[in-house]
Amino acid sequence: MTSEPATVDTPLKKLVGERTAKALASHLDLHTAGDLIYHFPRRYDERGEHTDIRSLDVGEQVTVLAQVQRTAVRPMRQRRGNLLEVTVGDGSGGVLTLTFFGNQAWRERELRPGRWGLFAGKVTEFRGKRQLNGPEYVLLGEGGDGEAAANEEVEEFAGALIPVYPAAAAVPTWVIARCVRVVLDTFTPPDDPLPATVRASRNLVGIGAALREIHRPTSKEELYKARRRLKWDEAFAVQLTLVQRKHRAAAWPAKARPAKRGGLLDAFDARLPYELTSGQQAVGREIAADLATAHPMHRLLQGEVGSGKTVVALRAMLQVVDAGGQAALLAPTEVLAAQHHRGMLDLLGPLAQAGELGAADDATRVELVTGSLGAAARRRALAEVAEGRAGIVLGTHALLYEGVDFDDLGLVVVDEQHRFGVEQRDALRAKADQPPHVLVMTATPIPRTVAMTVYGDLEISTLSQLPQGRSPIASHVVPAAEKPAFLDRAWRRLREEVAKGHQAYVVCPRIGEGPVSDEEAPREDDNGRRPPLAVTEVAPLLAEGPLHGLRIGVLHGRLPADEKDAVMRSFAAGDLDVLVATTVVEVGVNVPNATVMIVLDADRFGVSQLHQLRGRVGRGSAAGLCLLVTEAMEGSSARERLDAVASTTDGFKLAELDLEQRREGDVLGATQSGRRSHLRLLSLLRDTDLIRDARAEAITLVEEDPELARHPALAASVAALVDEERAEYLEKG
Repeated sequence: MTSEPATVDTPLKKLVGERTAKALASHLDLHTAGDLIYHFPRRYDERGEHTDIRSLDVGEQVTVLAQVQRTAVRPMRQRRGNLLEVTVGDGSGGVLTLTFFGNQAWRERELRPGRWGLFAGKVTEFRGKRQLNGPEYVLLGEGGDGEAAANEEVEEFAGALIPVYPAAAAVPTWVIARCVRVVLDTFTPPDDPLPATVRASRNLVGIGAALREIHRPTSKEELYKARRRLKWDEAFAVQLTLVQRKHRAAAWPAKARPAKRGGLLDAFDARLPYELTSGQQAVGREIAADLATAHPMHRLLQGEVGSGKTVVALRAMLQVVDAGGQAALLAPTEVLAAQHHRGMLDLLGPLAQAGELGAADDATRVELVTGSLGAAARRRALAEVAEGRAGIVLGTHALLYEGVDFDDLGLVVVDEQHRFGVEQRDALRAKADQPPHVLVMTATPIPRTVAMTVYGDLEISTLSQLPQGRSPIASHVVPAAEKPAFLDRAWRRLREEVAKGHQAYVVCPRIGEGPVSDEEAPREDDNGRRPPLAVTEVAPLLAEGPLHGLRIGVLHGRLPADEKDAVMRSFAAGDLDVLVATTVVEVGVNVPNATVMIVLDADRFGVSQLHQLRGRVGRGSAAGLCLLVTEAMEGSSARERLDAVASTTDGFKLAELDLEQRREGDVLGATQSGRRSHLRLLSLLRDTDLIRDARAEAITLVEEDPELARHPALAASVAALVDEERAEYLEKG
C-alpha cells in the first residue's frame, strides 16, 4: 500500500490492499479512489436515535443501528448444538431477533445487553417475528472486554453521524467506511470543475470540502452543504448535456413540411365524426408550426390513457403527406400496430384508398409492416413504401430492418416511447436522407422534474382533457388472502357485466411455461413467494370454475401473429366475453364494450403499468371497473401502492408515486445503458428547485460557450457523470 497522495485515478489496491480491493471491485464495481470517494453513504445513523426497525420489509438487505436488549441460548431440535438468539431494539419499540447457530459462547459474552452496534443482513420472518439470520455486525462504544479490537475496527464511526453505505454481504458498510477513511487520509481532491461565478452565485461549497464532509460529516449543517453541492454537480451535468444537445439540434437542417390548404388534413378534419378537444387543437397547432420549420421537430406528446394522442399524431402525419413526404409510426407490439392500422383505415376511409375505386382526390395509402407478413404481402408493402405510394407506414421493430426503404421519410412517430431502446429509435431516423421530424408519445404521465431532466432536450406537449364519451373508472383492491369471499364476489361481478352484454379482461403477470419474456413479471422473488399466476394456467381454471359457460379467449406475446390478430378481432367484434391476457393489452387496445378488468397478482405490476392497464376499460358509454387482486397484506408497502392506485385516476399523481418508489438512476437511463449510474444523490421528486436552477445556469453557460471550450475541467466532469451512452439515451428520449 502506498503513502503517496491519492488522486481520483489511483487504483484501490495501492491504498487498501489487494484482497480488499478485489472484494470492492467484484461486489461493488469500485476500482479507483475516485470510484470509492463517489460511492456516497445511503443514509446516516445517529447513536441514540432509532433506525425504525418496524419499517423494514421482509427480504430487504439492511444495516440497522440498534442496542442489544437480551440474549437467550436454547438447544436446536434438528441438530446438535445450541442456538443463540439476541434481541436488539432501536428505541422506537421495534425489535429484531438475531440468530446464530452453533456453540458460540464468546459471541454471547460480546453481545451483552446495553451494547450498541451496526447489524447487517437480510430480513426474514419466523412466527410473526422479524429476524436476521447470522448477521454481520460491528459493535460501537467504549470500555469492556474485547473492546480494544472493536474500537480499532470502528474508528471511522468516531463522529455523531454514522454513514451507512450501499453494501454487499461480502463487503459490509463498516468495511467500506474503513476503506474511505484510508483513502481520505491521503486523498488530493480534483481541481474544482464548477466555474467560480456559479459557485459564488449559488452559494456552493468547494468540491474538496464536499467530498470530505459527505463521508465524515462534522455536523448536520456541513453535511447538508456537501450534499447540496454534489447534487448540484449531478443536476448541472445532466442539464448541460441536454442543453448542448438541444443547441446542436437547433442547427440541424430538415425539410419544412408546411400545412396545405384543401389537402388531406383538411379533408380528414371535415370527415371526423366528433369535434377535437381544445387540448387536441392547441397541441395540433404547436406540432403544425414545428413541422413547417427547416429544423427537425423533436417533441414529446404526453397524455392520459384515452386522451386522443393517436388522432393528434395522425393529423401531423397527414400534414407531412400533404407536403409530399412520408410518415412512419413505430409501435411496440404487433397487436398495437395492427390496431393502429385498422383504426386509421376506419378514420380515413376513402382518403386511404389511393389507386382504388371510390378513392378521394389526393388520397394516400396506409401500409402495415410487421415481422409476421407473408413473403408476397411483404414484397407488395415494401414496394408501396419504397416508391412513395404509401404516405403512412405503421409497424413494429420490423420497420427498422434492412430492406425497408422510404422514398422521402419526413416524420417519425414513436408510440409508447419507453418501450423502445435508443438504437431502435435511431435506426428509424437513419432511414431518412436528412434528419426527419420526430414525435414521441407516451400515455405514462411524466412528473415535471422528470420531464425537465430526462426529456430536457424535447419540447413537451400535454393532453390533459379526455374526449367526450369516456366513462369514469372505479378501482378497488381485492385482498384475496385475507378475504377469499371478496375474490368470489369479483368473479360474480364480472359475470354480471357479461350478462349485461359487456366484456371483460383478466390480466396475469406471466404467460406460462418457457423462458420469461419482456411482458412478464419475475417468476418468484428472493422471499420464496409462489410464482406469479400465468395466463395458460389461469384460463382453463376459470373456464372450468367461476367463469364456466363464458366465451374465453387467450392473448399473450408467444402466440403467432395471425393468431394474436384473430383473437383481438374476435374480442373487438364481441365474439368473446372474456380475454385472459398478459400486459400485451397494456397500450393502445381499444374495445369500448369492455367494462371490467380483473388484474391477478396486481402487486407484481408497477404503478404506471396498472394505470395503463386500467385504461383499457371505461372507453365507451358504460362505466368501467378495475379490480386489483392481491395476496399482499394490509400495511405492507405493496398493499399501500395498490391502495394508492385504487384511490385516484390522476395519472400525474400516480407518476409522482411511481417515481418515489423507483431508483432515480433507472429514471436517468442506467437501466437502458446497462451501466452503473453515476447520478446517486439527485432526487427528481425532492430537488425540483435545484434542477430548475441548474438548468437556468446551463442555458446561460451554453449560450456563451456551446462546447464548454473555456471550461475543460467542467467538460471532463460532465463526461464522467453522464457517460456517452447515457448522453445518447438522454438525447434521443
